[in-house]
Amino acid sequence: MNPLKTYLLLAGLTALFGVIGFALAGPTGMLIALGIAVAMNVFSYYNSDKMVLRMYGAQRIDANAPNALLRDYYADVESLSRRAGLPMPAVYIMDSDQPNAFATGRDPQHAAVAATTGLLRMLEREEIRGVMAHELAHVKNRDTLTMTITATLAGAISSLANFAMFFGGSRDDDDGHNNIVVVLLMAILAPIAAMLVQMAISRTREYAADRLGSEISGDPESLARALKKIEAYAKGGVVNHEAERNPASAHMFIINPLSGRGMDNLFSTHPATENRVNALIQLGVDMKRRGTSFGQTSVPTVQ
Repeated sequence: MNPLKTYLLLAGLTALFGVIGFALAGPTGMLIALGIAVAMNVFSYYNSDKMVLRMYGAQRIDANAPNALLRDYYADVESLSRRAGLPMPAVYIMDSDQPNAFATGRDPQHAAVAATTGLLRMLEREEIRGVMAHELAHVKNRDTLTMTITATLAGAISSLANFAMFFGGSRDDDDGHNNIVVVLLMAILAPIAAMLVQMAISRTREYAADRLGSEISGDPESLARALKKIEAYAKGGVVNHEAERNPASAHMFIINPLSGRGMDNLFSTHPATENRVNALIQLGVDMKRRGTSFGQTSVPTVQ
């Protein structure tokens, strides 16, 4: 049901874009707004990964990276990609002390994964593998494209609503008067609605990626430990400066890089970490009960 919910939410967001255009300039405004939405979707489809990676100053690495941590990171992404039945994604590193990671790209053939230097230094190798398996799950589920387009449309709705606030609309009510009250309400409520849709999509996809990522790595317990550590560092004041400057991208990371605080409500980009950890622990119990072997892909901790 998650893909269906996602498509319905995206359709609702696009429709909202059209409604704002209608409030501003009637049928002509609606057509223009929908045209802008389509153009933004096409632009995001082909350029979202490049934009995000450039935003975070990410550097691409390969199997011949200059130090052991980077080489192990690359090798683990390579082996996990094979287990997931995915093409090898481009592998990037971001210079940030906060442990975190994200995936981007329009489809599995044009995917990229990125981890921070803090993630490689502060987590054990099994935990890093759990995190990267989670990101590969996003690639396999094609979440990266959905999340980027959603964020782009949400930002566009906010911009269009601000335009309505400052310039008003051309629509007249039944008495022939310009309905400025409707325009003002739209300007206030539309960004809130867009934010709720964006956050709802993000939270549902994180649970799905946790589960599929655990199946890819075969070790949900390592991912659970990693989530707790990443949140603790974020709450402890290890700042991701690029994320602070670009808060609209916070939903892309495995844990909210802005605060690490998550509540299972409509105003959170991520589910509560405690809920995710509990679900992963239960998944681990279920996998052991079914006789699923954990140690098939485990590797020693990097010192």
